[in-house]
Amino acid sequence: MNLDLGSLRSVIAAAEHGSFRQAAAALNLKQSALSRRVRHLEDQVGVSLFERSSGGVRLTPAGASMAQAARRLFEEIDHMVKASQLADRGEAGLLKAGFATGVSTSKVSTILADHIKSLPEVAIQVTERSPAQLITALRTGDVDLAIIAGEARQHSGPSMSLWSERIIAALSSRHPLSNSEVIDWSDLKDETFLLSQWDPGLDLRNLILRKLAAPGDDPRIETWDTSNENVLGMIEAGLHVSIHCESWTSLNYSGVRFRELRDASGPSHITFTACWEEHNRSPALARFLETLRQAHHPTTLT
Repeated sequence: MNLDLGSLRSVIAAAEHGSFRQAAAALNLKQSALSRRVRHLEDQVGVSLFERSSGGVRLTPAGASMAQAARRLFEEIDHMVKASQLADRGEAGLLKAGFATGVSTSKVSTILADHIKSLPEVAIQVTERSPAQLITALRTGDVDLAIIAGEARQHSGPSMSLWSERIIAALSSRHPLSNSEVIDWSDLKDETFLLSQWDPGLDLRNLILRKLAAPGDDPRIETWDTSNENVLGMIEAGLHVSIHCESWTSLNYSGVRFRELRDASGPSHITFTACWEEHNRSPALARFLETLRQAHHPTTLT
Protein backbone atom coordinates (compact mmCIF):
# COMPACT_ATOMS: atom_id res chain seq x y z
CA MET A 1 0.00 0.00 0.00
CA ASN A 2 1.40 3.38 -1.05
CA LEU A 3 0.27 6.00 1.43
CA ASP A 4 0.60 9.61 0.35
CA LEU A 5 2.42 11.77 2.92
CA GLY A 6 0.25 14.72 1.95
CA SER A 7 -2.82 12.76 2.96
CA LEU A 8 -1.27 11.97 6.34
CA ARG A 9 -0.44 15.63 6.86
CA SER A 10 -4.05 16.46 6.03
CA VAL A 11 -5.26 14.04 8.70
CA ILE A 12 -2.97 15.61 11.32
CA ALA A 13 -4.00 19.16 10.38
CA ALA A 14 -7.71 18.31 10.43
CA ALA A 15 -7.33 16.63 13.81
CA GLU A 16 -5.55 19.67 15.24
CA HIS A 17 -8.03 22.23 13.84
CA GLY A 18 -11.22 20.16 14.10
CA SER A 19 -12.21 21.52 10.69
CA PHE A 20 -11.40 20.63 7.10
CA ARG A 21 -11.73 24.30 6.14
CA GLN A 22 -9.25 25.52 8.73
CA ALA A 23 -6.89 22.60 8.06
CA ALA A 24 -6.95 23.38 4.32
CA ALA A 25 -6.14 27.03 5.01
CA ALA A 26 -3.21 26.01 7.26
CA LEU A 27 -1.83 23.75 4.51
CA ASN A 28 -2.52 26.32 1.76
CA LEU A 29 -4.96 23.95 0.05
CA LYS A 30 -8.52 24.19 -1.18
CA GLN A 31 -10.96 22.54 1.20
CA SER A 32 -12.17 20.25 -1.58
CA ALA A 33 -8.59 19.06 -2.22
CA LEU A 34 -8.02 18.28 1.44
CA SER A 35 -11.36 16.45 1.65
CA ARG A 36 -10.43 14.33 -1.38
CA ARG A 37 -7.07 13.45 0.24
CA VAL A 38 -8.71 12.29 3.44
CA ARG A 39 -11.43 10.37 1.60
CA HIS A 40 -8.84 8.64 -0.61
CA LEU A 41 -6.85 7.62 2.46
CA GLU A 42 -9.99 6.26 4.14
CA ASP A 43 -10.71 4.23 1.01
CA GLN A 44 -7.16 2.88 0.97
CA VAL A 45 -7.15 1.68 4.56
CA GLY A 46 -10.81 0.72 4.62
CA VAL A 47 -11.76 2.63 7.79
CA SER A 48 -13.42 5.93 8.62
CA LEU A 49 -10.92 8.37 10.09
CA PHE A 50 -13.29 11.27 10.98
CA GLU A 51 -16.78 11.79 12.22
CA ARG A 52 -18.13 14.65 10.11
CA SER A 53 -20.79 17.12 11.23
CA SER A 54 -21.89 20.66 10.52
CA GLY A 55 -19.79 21.76 13.50
CA GLY A 56 -16.56 20.29 12.11
CA VAL A 57 -14.74 16.98 12.23
CA ARG A 58 -13.57 14.71 15.01
CA LEU A 59 -11.22 11.73 14.87
CA THR A 60 -12.66 8.25 15.15
CA PRO A 61 -10.68 5.78 17.28
CA ALA A 62 -9.09 4.48 14.07
CA GLY A 63 -8.34 8.04 13.02
CA ALA A 64 -6.75 8.85 16.39
CA SER A 65 -4.51 5.81 16.07
CA MET A 66 -3.45 6.80 12.55
CA ALA A 67 -2.85 10.46 13.51
CA GLN A 68 -0.65 9.40 16.42
CA ALA A 69 1.36 7.03 14.21
CA ALA A 70 1.61 9.70 11.48
CA ARG A 71 3.10 12.19 13.94
CA ARG A 72 5.74 9.65 14.93
CA LEU A 73 6.41 8.96 11.24
CA PHE A 74 7.02 12.64 10.47
CA GLU A 75 9.30 12.95 13.48
CA GLU A 76 11.34 10.05 12.07
CA ILE A 77 11.39 11.68 8.64
CA ASP A 78 12.60 14.97 10.15
CA HIS A 79 15.31 13.05 12.02
CA MET A 80 16.30 11.25 8.81
CA VAL A 81 16.62 14.52 6.89
CA LYS A 82 18.63 16.22 9.64
CA ALA A 83 20.90 13.18 9.99
CA SER A 84 21.61 13.13 6.25
CA GLN A 85 22.38 16.86 6.30
CA LEU A 86 24.75 16.42 9.26
CA ALA A 87 26.48 13.53 7.51
CA ASP A 88 26.87 15.58 4.32
CA ARG A 89 28.59 18.34 6.33
CA GLY A 90 30.82 15.88 8.16
CA GLU A 91 29.02 16.58 11.44
CA ALA A 92 27.81 12.99 11.77
CA GLY A 93 28.99 9.60 10.59
CA LEU A 94 32.14 7.59 11.22
CA LEU A 95 35.78 8.69 11.16
CA LYS A 96 38.32 5.86 11.14
CA ALA A 97 41.57 7.32 12.48
CA GLY A 98 44.82 5.42 12.60
CA PHE A 99 47.69 6.42 14.89
CA ALA A 100 51.22 5.14 14.98
CA THR A 101 52.47 4.22 18.42
CA GLY A 102 54.65 7.28 18.75
CA VAL A 103 51.75 9.76 18.59
CA SER A 104 49.84 8.46 21.60
CA THR A 105 51.30 11.11 23.91
CA SER A 106 51.38 13.91 21.34
CA LYS A 107 49.00 16.75 20.47
CA VAL A 108 46.88 14.30 18.48
CA SER A 109 45.00 13.13 21.55
CA THR A 110 44.04 16.70 22.48
CA ILE A 111 42.92 17.55 18.95
CA LEU A 112 40.87 14.37 18.70
CA ALA A 113 39.21 14.99 22.07
CA ASP A 114 38.29 18.56 21.05
CA HIS A 115 36.89 17.30 17.74
CA ILE A 116 34.72 14.73 19.51
CA LYS A 117 33.38 17.37 21.92
CA SER A 118 32.53 19.81 19.11
CA LEU A 119 30.94 17.13 16.89
CA PRO A 120 29.33 14.55 19.20
CA GLU A 121 27.40 12.94 16.31
CA VAL A 122 30.67 11.80 14.70
CA ALA A 123 31.73 8.36 15.88
CA ILE A 124 35.50 7.90 16.11
CA GLN A 125 37.04 4.49 15.49
CA VAL A 126 40.70 4.54 16.56
CA THR A 127 43.32 2.07 15.37
CA GLU A 128 46.92 1.96 16.61
CA ARG A 129 49.42 0.22 14.33
CA SER A 130 52.92 0.62 12.93
CA PRO A 131 53.40 3.25 10.18
CA ALA A 132 53.75 0.56 7.49
CA GLN A 133 50.55 -1.15 8.64
CA LEU A 134 48.70 2.17 8.66
CA ILE A 135 49.71 2.94 5.08
CA THR A 136 48.35 -0.47 4.07
CA ALA A 137 45.16 0.20 6.04
CA LEU A 138 44.72 3.47 4.15
CA ARG A 139 44.84 1.65 0.83
CA THR A 140 42.33 -0.99 1.93
CA GLY A 141 39.98 1.56 3.50
CA ASP A 142 40.37 0.19 7.02
CA VAL A 143 41.30 3.70 8.15
CA ASP A 144 40.40 7.10 6.65
CA LEU A 145 43.37 8.96 8.09
CA ALA A 146 46.78 7.99 9.43
CA ILE A 147 48.88 10.24 11.64
CA ILE A 148 52.52 9.28 11.80
CA ALA A 149 55.55 10.64 13.59
CA GLY A 150 58.34 11.05 11.08
CA GLU A 151 58.35 10.28 7.39
CA ALA A 152 55.28 8.72 5.78
CA ARG A 153 57.18 6.03 3.95
CA GLN A 154 55.54 4.17 1.05
CA HIS A 155 52.62 6.62 0.95
CA SER A 156 52.09 8.16 -2.48
CA GLY A 157 48.77 9.87 -1.73
CA PRO A 158 48.07 13.29 -0.22
CA SER A 159 49.59 14.16 3.13
CA MET A 160 49.81 17.16 5.39
CA SER A 161 52.55 18.35 7.71
CA LEU A 162 51.02 18.99 11.12
CA TRP A 163 53.70 20.17 13.53
CA SER A 164 57.21 19.44 14.68
CA GLU A 165 58.46 18.37 18.08
CA ARG A 166 61.91 18.79 19.51
CA ILE A 167 64.05 15.71 19.99
CA ILE A 168 65.10 15.20 23.59
CA ALA A 169 67.57 12.87 25.26
CA ALA A 170 66.38 10.45 27.93
CA LEU A 171 68.97 9.52 30.56
CA SER A 172 69.01 7.82 33.91
CA SER A 173 68.93 10.30 36.80
CA ARG A 174 72.24 8.73 37.80
CA HIS A 175 73.90 9.63 34.50
CA PRO A 176 76.49 12.47 34.79
CA LEU A 177 74.86 14.40 31.92
CA SER A 178 71.46 14.38 33.64
CA ASN A 179 72.50 17.49 35.58
CA SER A 180 72.87 19.49 32.36
CA GLU A 181 69.87 21.47 31.11
CA VAL A 182 70.98 21.11 27.48
CA ILE A 183 73.13 18.34 26.01
CA ASP A 184 75.24 18.65 22.90
CA TRP A 185 75.02 15.77 20.46
CA SER A 186 78.78 15.35 20.64
CA ASP A 187 78.48 14.61 24.38
CA LEU A 188 76.67 11.37 23.48
CA LYS A 189 79.19 10.11 20.95
CA ASP A 190 80.51 7.35 23.20
CA GLU A 191 77.10 6.32 24.55
CA THR A 192 75.05 3.30 23.53
CA PHE A 193 71.56 4.28 22.39
CA LEU A 194 68.52 2.13 23.12
CA LEU A 195 65.56 2.62 20.75
CA SER A 196 62.25 0.97 20.09
CA GLN A 197 61.73 -0.54 16.65
CA TRP A 198 58.25 0.91 16.83
CA ASP A 199 57.33 4.32 15.44
CA PRO A 200 59.30 6.53 15.06
CA GLY A 201 62.30 4.34 15.80
CA LEU A 202 63.71 4.28 12.27
CA ASP A 203 63.56 8.07 11.99
CA LEU A 204 65.30 8.46 15.33
CA ARG A 205 67.97 5.94 14.33
CA ASN A 206 68.62 7.84 11.11
CA LEU A 207 68.87 11.08 13.09
CA ILE A 208 71.50 9.60 15.42
CA LEU A 209 73.50 8.43 12.41
CA ARG A 210 73.32 11.86 10.75
CA LYS A 211 74.48 13.59 13.91
CA LEU A 212 77.18 11.22 15.14
CA ALA A 213 78.32 8.88 12.39
CA ALA A 214 81.86 9.32 11.09
CA PRO A 215 83.86 7.32 8.55
CA GLY A 216 84.63 3.98 10.20
CA ASP A 217 83.05 5.06 13.48
CA ASP A 218 79.27 4.61 13.71
CA PRO A 219 77.44 5.24 16.97
CA ARG A 220 76.29 2.21 18.94
CA ILE A 221 72.55 1.70 18.61
CA GLU A 222 70.43 -1.14 19.99
CA THR A 223 66.86 -1.49 18.76
CA TRP A 224 64.35 -3.62 20.65
CA ASP A 225 60.99 -4.87 19.47
CA THR A 226 59.21 -3.23 22.37
CA SER A 227 57.31 -0.06 23.19
CA ASN A 228 58.85 3.31 23.98
CA GLU A 229 57.44 2.96 27.49
CA ASN A 230 59.52 -0.17 28.04
CA VAL A 231 62.58 1.57 26.60
CA LEU A 232 62.15 4.37 29.14
CA GLY A 233 61.80 1.75 31.86
CA MET A 234 65.20 0.35 30.90
CA ILE A 235 66.70 3.86 30.82
CA GLU A 236 65.33 4.40 34.34
CA ALA A 237 67.09 1.18 35.38
CA GLY A 238 70.37 2.65 34.13
CA LEU A 239 70.72 0.88 30.77
CA HIS A 240 72.13 3.12 28.01
CA VAL A 241 70.55 6.41 26.83
CA SER A 242 67.73 7.10 24.39
CA ILE A 243 66.15 9.87 22.34
CA HIS A 244 62.45 10.64 22.00
CA CYS A 245 59.92 13.19 20.82
CA GLU A 246 59.30 16.08 23.18
CA SER A 247 55.76 14.91 23.99
CA TRP A 248 57.17 11.85 25.76
CA THR A 249 58.31 14.13 28.59
CA SER A 250 54.70 14.01 29.81
CA LEU A 251 55.28 10.44 30.99
CA ASN A 252 56.27 10.09 34.62
CA TYR A 253 59.47 8.14 35.13
CA SER A 254 61.02 9.32 38.39
CA GLY A 255 64.41 7.89 37.50
CA VAL A 256 64.55 9.39 33.99
CA ARG A 257 65.72 12.88 33.08
CA PHE A 258 64.71 14.45 29.76
CA ARG A 259 67.14 16.98 28.31
CA GLU A 260 67.08 18.98 25.08
CA LEU A 261 69.62 17.97 22.44
CA ARG A 262 71.47 20.61 20.44
CA ASP A 263 74.38 21.10 18.12
CA ALA A 264 75.68 24.06 16.12
CA SER A 265 72.46 24.18 14.08
CA GLY A 266 70.24 24.24 17.18
CA PRO A 267 67.68 21.69 18.39
CA SER A 268 66.62 18.74 16.25
CA HIS A 269 62.97 18.16 15.35
CA ILE A 270 60.70 15.43 14.05
CA THR A 271 57.60 16.22 11.99
CA PHE A 272 54.15 14.66 12.46
CA THR A 273 52.29 13.89 9.24
CA ALA A 274 48.66 13.19 8.38
CA CYS A 275 48.04 10.88 5.39
CA TRP A 276 44.88 9.94 3.51
CA GLU A 277 43.76 8.66 0.10
CA GLU A 278 42.65 11.02 -2.67
CA HIS A 279 39.62 8.88 -3.54
CA ASN A 280 38.27 8.91 0.02
CA ARG A 281 35.30 11.32 -0.08
CA SER A 282 34.17 10.80 3.50
CA PRO A 283 32.65 14.09 4.77
CA ALA A 284 33.77 13.14 8.30
CA LEU A 285 37.35 12.91 7.04
CA ALA A 286 37.10 16.23 5.20
CA ARG A 287 35.77 17.90 8.34
CA PHE A 288 38.61 16.52 10.50
CA LEU A 289 41.22 17.60 7.94
CA GLU A 290 39.75 21.10 8.12
CA THR A 291 40.10 20.95 11.91
CA LEU A 292 43.77 20.08 11.50
CA ARG A 293 44.31 22.90 8.98
CA GLN A 294 42.66 25.50 11.19
CA ALA A 295 44.51 24.40 14.29
CA HIS A 296 48.01 24.24 12.84
CA HIS A 297 48.09 26.06 9.48
CA PRO A 298 50.27 23.32 7.99
CA THR A 299 51.66 23.05 4.50
CA THR A 300 50.22 20.39 2.22
CA LEU A 301 52.92 18.02 1.03
CA THR A 302 52.97 16.48 -2.44
